Amino acid sequence: MPEIAFHLNGTPVRVELADPTRTLLDLLREDRGLTGTKEGCNEGDCGACTVMVTDAAGTRALNACILFVAQLHGRAVTTVEGIAAPDGRLHPVQQAMVDHHGSQCGFCTPGFIASMATAHLNGRTDHDDQLAGNLCRCTGYAPIVRAAEAAAAEPVPDWIRAAAPAETGPAPLAPATADALAAALAADPGALLVGGATDVGLWVTKELRRPERLIFLHACRELQRIDETATGFRVGAGVTVQRLRAATETALPALAGYLRRFASEQIRGAATVGGNIANGSPIGDLPPALIALGATLTLRRGAQHRTIPLEAFFLDYRKQDRAPDEFVHSVDFRKTNGNFRAYKISKRFDQDISAVAAGFDMMLDEGVATGVRLAFGGMAGTPKRARAAEAALEGRAFGLPEIHDAMAALAEDFAPMSDMRASAGYRLRVAQNLLLRWCHELNGEPVSVLEMGA
Repeated sequence: MPEIAFHLNGTPVRVELADPTRTLLDLLREDRGLTGTKEGCNEGDCGACTVMVTDAAGTRALNACILFVAQLHGRAVTTVEGIAAPDGRLHPVQQAMVDHHGSQCGFCTPGFIASMATAHLNGRTDHDDQLAGNLCRCTGYAPIVRAAEAAAAEPVPDWIRAAAPAETGPAPLAPATADALAAALAADPGALLVGGATDVGLWVTKELRRPERLIFLHACRELQRIDETATGFRVGAGVTVQRLRAATETALPALAGYLRRFASEQIRGAATVGGNIANGSPIGDLPPALIALGATLTLRRGAQHRTIPLEAFFLDYRKQDRAPDEFVHSVDFRKTNGNFRAYKISKRFDQDISAVAAGFDMMLDEGVATGVRLAFGGMAGTPKRARAAEAALEGRAFGLPEIHDAMAALAEDFAPMSDMRASAGYRLRVAQNLLLRWCHELNGEPVSVLEMGA
């Protein structure tokens, strides 16, 4: 039986991989007696299970409840029990939580500590973003944020810097190269490909499914690449949303800002670009933005590669143009001239699923719109371009009269459905209003709820 080897609070650990879908949370609590890491929602929303995970790419805060033990090979895990020094000295964020009365019932506190210690190690001071994936129902966030601010200037403790990935051999069930991945999938067509497990993890914890034929993608080096050129990006399917956000902050700030709305820090650190696309959800956050940027998708089957427009990948609700022995290899998309914007509408600003998502781009030549691309999620059974609305803008001066024509044309493009997140009428009105928002934003008017006041 294959073994997983990793470091746990500085101690080498070897675990037989009897169940490839066993979660780290269950291992910690049931086998290791490390019960500080809590089970709350068991779906990656509340953050009570947050731990620190270190590998060659750095240290991330991740949700142990949907992180499979099989994904830990060669990594280092630090739980709340390992954040204090071996001699009992508190980490600066722990002391600050005490000093600023940041804990009440204490259930959520270990997860907050893990998120805060990770942010502290990485020099992050955007505390609202860093803590958006941690839920507190008692104290409220003000004293917790004050604690994070107070600890920010303190040096990183030596024992935290010393956490290092384990020295190991090849990871079980996780091909190290794209060639090996293609061969493994050819030998077992239809095996479940697991990127960050932010979706598959819920199949296990909420639906109690136990998929047995799994191939993990995290060790495939080729899928982790981000190649930037003067005109665009090529992003491997295994790149996390967190890395994509960092890579595009300068060249595509509108995309990076949009990705801030993608779940939470814990999910962004695990969820992959390829997973968000291959999942095929009509409300996936990435496809509308990437479609607007003219994205193409490269798929691999054996030694063969094929490239298609991203929008052509989505055939019908949860049906994609991908053979059982084919995998998403990479996505290419262009840089833009500054007219690109992406928007997400959800009931909460942070950590929520889209009701409507949109990506818009075009060229302006002496005020005339060309190459208009308008893409939406949540408006149909697949992410979809708004062809009639595009035609209403293409080749015309870009201004409010033309935008109103495009808004009217959206009714030709979409007949959205009603569900628990939004009614059909709301979705159509919101989609129309996002076009209006785009026009106002390109005219330099403030449109963000984070920028406007009473």
